[in-house]
Amino acid sequence: MATSYLLRCSSLVAVLVLLFSIGMTEGAIREYQFDVQMTNVTRLCSSKSIVTVNGQFPGPTVFAREGDLVVVRVVNHVPYNMSIHWHGIRQLRSGWADGPAYITQCPIQSGQSYVYKFTITGQRGTLWWHAHISWLRATVYGAIVILPKPGVPYPFPAPDKEVPIMFGEWWTADTEAVISQALQTGGGPNVSDAFTINGLPGPLYNCSAKDTFKLKVQPGKTYMLRIINAALNDELFFSIAGHPLTIVDVDAVYIKPITVETILITPGQTTNVLLTTKPSYPGATYYMLAAPYSTARSGTFDNTTVAGILEYEDPASPSPAAFNKNLPVLKPTLPQINDTSFVANYTGKLRSLATAEYPADVPREVDRRFFFTVGLGTHPCAVNGTCQGPTNDTRFAASVNNVSFVLPTTALLQAHFTGRSNGVYSPNFPAAPLVPFNYTGTPPNNTNVSNGTKLVVLPYGASVELVLQGTSIQGAESHPLHLHGFNFFVVGQGFGNFDPVKDLARYNLVDPVERNTVGVPAAGWVAIRFRADNPGSKPASTS
Repeated sequence: MATSYLLRCSSLVAVLVLLFSIGMTEGAIREYQFDVQMTNVTRLCSSKSIVTVNGQFPGPTVFAREGDLVVVRVVNHVPYNMSIHWHGIRQLRSGWADGPAYITQCPIQSGQSYVYKFTITGQRGTLWWHAHISWLRATVYGAIVILPKPGVPYPFPAPDKEVPIMFGEWWTADTEAVISQALQTGGGPNVSDAFTINGLPGPLYNCSAKDTFKLKVQPGKTYMLRIINAALNDELFFSIAGHPLTIVDVDAVYIKPITVETILITPGQTTNVLLTTKPSYPGATYYMLAAPYSTARSGTFDNTTVAGILEYEDPASPSPAAFNKNLPVLKPTLPQINDTSFVANYTGKLRSLATAEYPADVPREVDRRFFFTVGLGTHPCAVNGTCQGPTNDTRFAASVNNVSFVLPTTALLQAHFTGRSNGVYSPNFPAAPLVPFNYTGTPPNNTNVSNGTKLVVLPYGASVELVLQGTSIQGAESHPLHLHGFNFFVVGQGFGNFDPVKDLARYNLVDPVERNTVGVPAAGWVAIRFRADNPGSKPASTS
C-alpha cells in the first residue's frame, strides 16, 4: 500500500472518529499518551530489543469509569506498522477506533501517530488492550480497568485491594521472525520459551528466580485479582495453593459468584476473582501456577509452567512490610494438560447474574442462523517451494467453513464507508459448510481450503445465532473466538457434532454467561447468540 494512501486513510479515519465521539460521553475524559518504542529487556538470561508502550512490559494500565470518554494518542517510533485493539470494548458508534489493522483502520506507520477515541458504554470490569497486527501483541499489551459509575457499588463485597494479573508468553527469538518463518514455510510457528505473569517468568525457568511476580498480602483481607490471558496461543489453568478463588466477573460482565480451586482462561479472556487471605499469619508462602490446557499433539504448544509467589507480611518482624524468605513454599495441583472433562465442567458452571439491575438479555427468537466449522486445513505448496505443513508438499491453513481469510490492503470499514468495496471484499461468506462431513470423525481425503476476503453482512437489529463447530482435520484443538464490538451469550456447548434438534433443546436461555471471547471445545461445538446492534463492527476472529 502506498505511503500517500496510508496517510489519506489515517486522516479520513481520524476525522470520522472525532465526529462519532462528539456528544457521546456523560462521564470524564481519560487521556493517555502511548509512545510505541523499542526497549531492551532481559528474560531467561538473554537480552533482546522488544516493542513496548512507554518502555513498559506489560504496558500501562488504562483506568476509566463506565460512561467515560477515553482518548489515547498513539505515536509509532518503531520500524513496524502498528495498531491497538481495545479488546472487549463495545465501540458503540466508534467502530473506527476498534484497532484491527486493515479491518477498521489502516495501520499507524513508523513515525506517524493516531488518536483513538471511544466511550465506555454499559461496561464495567476488566478488559485489555493489545497490538492488532502481525505478532506484535506478544509484547505490546496492557490491562483496561473499568470501574462502576461514581456511587455504584460492586454486586459483591468490596475488596480491600485490586491487582491486575496478566499472563503472557516469552520467546527468546524475535517474534516477528518467528511468525514470518511460519508464514513462509506453512509450518506451525515455534512455540514460546516461557509463560509469564505480569511479564515475569518466575523461579521454575532457568535463570529466572529474580524475575518472579510476588503478590504481597496481609492476613484477613480480600483481594480482587483482575486476571487476563494475553498469551498468543495457549489456554491456561491457574491456581493458588491453599487459596480458593471466587469468580465474580468474566470479560467485564458480572456473574453468579462461584468458588473454585482452579480457573481456566482462554487467550483474550478476563476473569475477576476474589481471594480471601487466611485469618492469621500462616507461616508459609504459596505458589500461584499457570500451565497450558491443550489436546494438540506434543511439541505444538509450550508445555511449561509459570510460577508467581503469594507471600504474607510477617507480623513478628520489626518491619511492617517484611517477608520471611525461609518459609516452606506450597504448590497447588493443576488439572492434567488435556483434561477436557474439567474444562467442560468449569465452563458449564458460569452463569450470568441475571438480576433486574444486570439482566441477561439473551435473544429468545433468532432472525439469522449460522453454522461455522473452525479448524486447520492445508494449502498446496508452491511450485519449487519449501513447505513444513502436515506433509512436505502442503502448508497449514486455518479456515472457517473452508475459507482461509486473506488480509486486504484496504481497510474493510473504509471500503464499506466509501462505497468502494468491489475488489476489496465480497459479502458472500457461506452460512454453513458447502460440503458437510463428519466434523469430529475421520477427516476427509481432501483437506485443502479456499482463500478469500469474504464477509457476513447483517441487518441492523437482527438477532443472531452462531454455532461454532470444531473439526479434527489436523487434530482436535480448542480454538478461541473473539467477537469485536459485541458481547454474546454462550447458550450451549458440547462434544462431537452439533445436533440441531437434540442440542437446541438443551440451550440455556435464562442465565447463560455473557462474554466477548469463548473457546470452541476440542472436537466439540459452542453456540452463541447476540444482537447486531453495533453498525460497522468487525467480524469474529479466531486464534
